[in-house]
Amino acid sequence: MELKNAVAVVTGANRGLGRQLAAQLVEHGAKVYAAARRPETIDLPGVTPLRLDVTDQESIREAARIASDATLLINNAGISTGATLVGGDLDEVRREMETNFYGPLVATRAFAPVIEGNGGGSVLNVLSVLSWWHPAGGGSYAASKAAAWALSNATREELAPRGITVSALHVGYMDTDMAAGVPADQKTSAADVAAQALLGIATGLPEILADDTTRQVKQSLAALNAA
Repeated sequence: MELKNAVAVVTGANRGLGRQLAAQLVEHGAKVYAAARRPETIDLPGVTPLRLDVTDQESIREAARIASDATLLINNAGISTGATLVGGDLDEVRREMETNFYGPLVATRAFAPVIEGNGGGSVLNVLSVLSWWHPAGGGSYAASKAAAWALSNATREELAPRGITVSALHVGYMDTDMAAGVPADQKTSAADVAAQALLGIATGLPEILADDTTRQVKQSLAALNAA
């Protein structure tokens, strides 16, 4: 997909990876709707703030109506509650699934006809190395990202005839608020991850593996499936 002159909607664009994606898209010459629950928190020059709460279907539908020229949807907004699956708060598990799985699903359903009507384009889902690696301590988050990986694979097949490609970005520790407690030398910069993600979109990669940890886990998964 050509990023210059693309029209992108980036969810969770007020900070972290979403902010980097929005900023770099502007640098590539794209028009960017920077979406957030509180659009007043968007402080990037050159973007159009857009209210979008991924847990609110009406706000998603309204965002799709406003961004009627969109050709690229980046499902970046997400949360990590730290809940475990057996002992954790079930409401937190549900909240994580609502945000990390149902949010991208509803957004994709809302924007797919928009993107198709504008001649086709792309969807990027921001996932995690925990799509494939499921430690007990992060069971809820891992389950939501594993579900979002399945969502990415299934919608890729479903949307291909409509001229829409679907890419999944997988990354381990990244230098954002979500990994604030992780030592700096164990994290990849959000700017670097954003650059890799946009290159992956531009070249049509179905999966974008943004760090060594993620590549090693995916390689191990492939070896396990081949055994």
